[in-house]
Amino acid sequence: MDDYYWLRDKDTDPDVLPYLEEENRYAEEEMSATLDLQSTLYTEMLGRIQETDEDVPYPRGGHFYYSRTERGRPYSIYCRKKSLDGPEEVILDQNQLAEGQTYLALGNIAVSPDEQLLAYSTNTDGNETYTIRVKHLRTGGLSVDEIPNTYYSLAWANDNQTFFYVTLDAAKRPYRIWRHQLGGKEDTLVYEETDERFELSLKRTRDNAFILIESESKVTSEVRFLRADEPLGDFQVIWPRRHNVLYDVEAHEDQLYIRTNESAIDFRLVRVPASNPASGEAKAILPARVGIFLEEAIVFKNYLVVFEREQGLPKILIQDLRTDERHYVSFDEAAYSIHPGVNAVYDTEVLRFHYSSLVTPSSVYDYNMSTRTRELKKQQPVLGGYDPTQYESERIYVPARDGARIPVSLVRRRNSVGDGSSPLLLYGYGSYGINIDPTFNSQRVSLLDRGFTYAIAHIRGGAEMGRGWYEDGKLLKKKNTFTDFIDVAQFLVDNGYTSPEKLAIQGGSAGGLLMGAVVNMRPDLFQSVVAQVPFVDVLTTDLDPTLPLTIGEYEEWGNANEQPYYDYIKSYSPYDNLERKDYPNILVMTGLNDPRVSYWEPAKWTAKLRAMKTDRNLLLLKTSMNAGHGGASDRYEKLRETTFIYAFLLRTILRDVSPS
Repeated sequence: MDDYYWLRDKDTDPDVLPYLEEENRYAEEEMSATLDLQSTLYTEMLGRIQETDEDVPYPRGGHFYYSRTERGRPYSIYCRKKSLDGPEEVILDQNQLAEGQTYLALGNIAVSPDEQLLAYSTNTDGNETYTIRVKHLRTGGLSVDEIPNTYYSLAWANDNQTFFYVTLDAAKRPYRIWRHQLGGKEDTLVYEETDERFELSLKRTRDNAFILIESESKVTSEVRFLRADEPLGDFQVIWPRRHNVLYDVEAHEDQLYIRTNESAIDFRLVRVPASNPASGEAKAILPARVGIFLEEAIVFKNYLVVFEREQGLPKILIQDLRTDERHYVSFDEAAYSIHPGVNAVYDTEVLRFHYSSLVTPSSVYDYNMSTRTRELKKQQPVLGGYDPTQYESERIYVPARDGARIPVSLVRRRNSVGDGSSPLLLYGYGSYGINIDPTFNSQRVSLLDRGFTYAIAHIRGGAEMGRGWYEDGKLLKKKNTFTDFIDVAQFLVDNGYTSPEKLAIQGGSAGGLLMGAVVNMRPDLFQSVVAQVPFVDVLTTDLDPTLPLTIGEYEEWGNANEQPYYDYIKSYSPYDNLERKDYPNILVMTGLNDPRVSYWEPAKWTAKLRAMKTDRNLLLLKTSMNAGHGGASDRYEKLRETTFIYAFLLRTILRDVSPS
């Protein structure tokens, strides 16, 4: 019997919302002694941010596009110029859209090929269901076109009158693609995905020749394509889906470049003719390479750019398509993150990418693929006297109990001691093959300057070490994710980085599942836990196919309606494994409108934990009553969420609520 099942029914049970609000009041009361500390932290963090700021403009068509922020205004302003020194044109001000709203998120923002129209979508409650509108950029007026119940991704055809978009089913699965013609009376259904494991998305190829419909489950994909010059035509399948075969597509000169894991667990790259992609005449471009995970391929007119990963570290490989000559872009730090920027120009020698590390602020580079030179276009300013030389970052490898080597990225002040007396915050995720790369966060400096070490455990379930690293942390191997994290934590204690009394851990969503699982397994190892939108009622959710994500995630967790998945999931599901024993200090955060992890999972977990635990440690549940999975949309409110978390950590780890 589930004593807290009633918490699911916020729309019919009048006691649910007052219950959540009472938990919020309790959390605020328990943290009231930290109000001065929170104020100090907020001032510190805000003081490092250049509030009035501007992104590096990127070329597209006849303009340079960018977004900027203004001091005191919570949202971005999207702009363009015809030349870098020309007058600014504001194409969308999110602050204006947010007037009168407590939440405002943008889903899509797509300019038509002739740059006269802007299709954009908004959501005002955090449930990730968006409404599309079309703005005339010459006049600033809105079209009569307004389309509800849409999702991320939208693609314009080259006629500048047609675009394609995605809608959601009752379980919030993106399952239908529609063709919309401006001013038209009725949209046309182009494709419906009937297999509930699959989700749909749209994109245009970089050469603007094709529009793609991508249909993908956790282990299988299928792509359809249509010439962007023929919007009323029919989409054609590139490769018919085959179970456990993933692929994605780019286009180049009537050739399709396909990244696939067929006969290559860490992916390979092939080329097929667009005129007959299923002909079987695939030309090998990059074969499978042992120890190299091919993450993404970007095709320009004369260059192929491959983002790959070796030993957990990202790399950029560039090939001249005219000569087949290849070279790598080099990076020097022990642990870092790189990802492509907006590269909207097809015929160019310049690759834009973003670089960051635990000590180096986010940096935008333009790399000339011909001369092999890079230009730093901008490094994110960090105000308040931040000096990166005062901090050190390292990458270590921790032995797991089964012999695997787990990468761990760490950062701390250079004067830190290694006698176990330092506080440490260990972050983990470990699901869906998502990589948690070491990136800079100016807010984190407030912890580092108070003596904390910050560490990221790159555990199995992510794909930092390749697709096999992911597959070793899912389905009936999911517990590897949890034991990896525990082994990292124990190693950090045993080697003088910290102690159980000074060790805090943090994770969100599937990383919140990680938090719930490891505190059930080793509550003695951790002093404090921050679990954000935690997926903790795994068994109940997995048994309910009406909930968002459930069916599509059978290939991640297993279908609990079948053996042996029921028993295995039940053996680790945090809610089902709570016991009468001592637990660490725990802060649980959730959003009332979260479509990914329903608010009632963390609410039920907290309620049961409060009834079961035998300690007097803090247990707080904080529910954002007007947001979803990502928390506040307002950048200032998001900062206040972080100050609350940091104040909780400082209170429970350092036993200090003083502002200094």
